[in-house]
Amino acid sequence: MARAVFFEWEADGYVFEEKSGDWYWALGIIAVAAAVASILFGNVILALLIIVASGVLALTTMKRPQLHRFRITDEGVMIDENLYEYDRIISFSVLEYIDPERLTVLSIRTHYLLAPHLLIPIVGHDPMDIYEFFADHIEEGRHDESLVDRIIDLLRL
Repeated sequence: MARAVFFEWEADGYVFEEKSGDWYWALGIIAVAAAVASILFGNVILALLIIVASGVLALTTMKRPQLHRFRITDEGVMIDENLYEYDRIISFSVLEYIDPERLTVLSIRTHYLLAPHLLIPIVGHDPMDIYEFFADHIEEGRHDESLVDRIIDLLRL
């Protein structure tokens, strides 16, 4: 059965920011210092974990974001081919930022174990139209930036 699509757009999964060599040097210095401190305190496993995690972080920050297709349908919100049904969504909010560089996002809290909080950038549509559509289907909630979101912004991830 075909789904009725009310809004549809494509956007990157996140805003990519090119890292300088200094950023990678700082990551390496902090990782080595933390690993040495872990070894001095007798925790070699933690030292190995720190080194591996910093390597993974360095490789991840080099990766360009994937282009996603977002659709708001009569059954729920679709990200690529994944459907998040309205009856499994707890609340929504449309977040607009003072910084003009940041996109307006649709914030959705869900009952899905692997996707409890979705932040969907709104591109090519009036955020007010999307807000009004969701207000008719789902309860609006207060969605503040989490500590993880703030750390990601601070570290420019």
